[in-house]
Amino acid sequence: MKRRLPIILCSVLIIACSQKEQYDLLIKNAVIYNGTGDAPFEGMIGVNADTIAAVGPSLSGEGKRVIDAGGKAVSPGFINMLSWATESLIEDGRGMSDLKQGVTLEVMGEGMSMGPLNESMKTEMLQFQDDIKFNIEWTTLGDYLNFLEEKGVSPNVASFVGATSVRVHELGYEDRAPTDTELENMRALVREAMEEGALGVGSSLIYAPAFYAKTDELIALCEEAAKFDGLYITHMRSEGNKLLEAVDEVIRIASQAGIDAEIYHLKAGGKNNWPKMDRVIEKIDSARQQGLNISADMYNYPAGATGLDAAMPPWVQEGGYDAWKKRLQDPGIRKKVIAEMKTDAMDWENLYFSAGDPSRVLFVDFRNDSLRKYTGMNLAEVSAMRGTNPEETIIDLVIQDGSRVGTVYFLMSEENIKKQIALPYISFGSDAGALAAEGIFLNKSTHPRAYGNVARLLGKYVREEKVISLQEAIRKLTSLSAEKLKIKKRGLLSPGYYADMVIFDPDEISDHATFENPHQYATGVYDVFVNGEQVLRDGEHTGATPGRFVKGPGFRE
Repeated sequence: MKRRLPIILCSVLIIACSQKEQYDLLIKNAVIYNGTGDAPFEGMIGVNADTIAAVGPSLSGEGKRVIDAGGKAVSPGFINMLSWATESLIEDGRGMSDLKQGVTLEVMGEGMSMGPLNESMKTEMLQFQDDIKFNIEWTTLGDYLNFLEEKGVSPNVASFVGATSVRVHELGYEDRAPTDTELENMRALVREAMEEGALGVGSSLIYAPAFYAKTDELIALCEEAAKFDGLYITHMRSEGNKLLEAVDEVIRIASQAGIDAEIYHLKAGGKNNWPKMDRVIEKIDSARQQGLNISADMYNYPAGATGLDAAMPPWVQEGGYDAWKKRLQDPGIRKKVIAEMKTDAMDWENLYFSAGDPSRVLFVDFRNDSLRKYTGMNLAEVSAMRGTNPEETIIDLVIQDGSRVGTVYFLMSEENIKKQIALPYISFGSDAGALAAEGIFLNKSTHPRAYGNVARLLGKYVREEKVISLQEAIRKLTSLSAEKLKIKKRGLLSPGYYADMVIFDPDEISDHATFENPHQYATGVYDVFVNGEQVLRDGEHTGATPGRFVKGPGFRE
């Protein structure tokens, strides 16, 4: 028997070696951009279940299902660093406007997050629901993200816990510092969210009531997130007149809290502030050289979108919408607000003034059906129709619509957009919902970034203007973003990583959405896979909803 044992082992080895690897999915004839920024190569990708099993110039295995990429690019799924798909995915879990650009992960939580909620916050959320109606079946942020996964969504989802949300949870809309007890409660809410899988703390400091938070309050919240290796991500206190000071605050928070920090939608808003971008970059570079991990993301357009609250001083908004509306109906307060709207404010972010002209303020979102006739019109046009000056028109619309009114402001320079895209630490975020060009989504206009942010990068700025290479753009959209978020096994085409993948044609990918007609899908993306399951086939949705709650580094079972 001893003499026969080597023969038996050798026979087993020969049989094993002769068996080809079996894959659930095999993609062949692909030009592979693996997400590292390295040059692409022609090859094959094997997938088993939800995981990439093999990547290489050639694979000896066979696939139960084979897709011939036909020489198209295959890359990791793209990460949307700033998504407002919080409600749109409840209405339509497909996330079509992003999915048709190859987005496989929606990252939410700019200041306000969908948890934690108390009863008052739930009541308010129900009160201000618009076309999208839903029951609030969750309380914590983790509950909400689990709710989406269980409901069924096509993209993966993740979120920061909102600094504004934890403030409102404890202080409501008051303009004051938290008491020691309130601050400790806020810290506890951050800890809970981090343990549930939040990515860190997100802030949006130009808006009331976030505007009322002092730096020390933000540091305290970030100290808790830092214990879980989370990220601080912020819509800074200013993107205009006090842009440089706002960057200094981000650096201070990162340094004192011991946390990595990311600047949301980096920009210099207002023509007078455009030259400041070089100094901003110098400040970030200096901080990075000193060992602080400061980075940023952006959208690829010269206009931002928010509301008419960004056209009025924060003091008039204290207490929430109802208190804001009541004050605006007081003639004395109204006169004071109008005077401040006409000034180049230094102590708050006046986007109306920064736009420079009423024609550069565009209306995209009304709650009141009677006002939706103004959708897609600019402030100059609406003011002329109504026979009121621009400032009066803004105030009247906020009162009549029962909301802050969705508004686009043209603020940025094309030169700075290109300069920012080329920065090695820049990622990309739409700052918009994941919509569909159908149904109730057509009741409103939107910013074209909802349908084109990624495609515009890869088409206009990579293919046409060659601001950066395609492999570098893909790195920024994938592994760089995953690295910032500290999420596991996402962002690369590598064995052991989740099979979030995009097949697209670099010569075709293009955005078509415009400010005049934003509900137009991008083209050039053919196939999208999320966790190994195909959600887009030849540009059409498959009906699959394999999206998962992607948890941050502090997640505790």
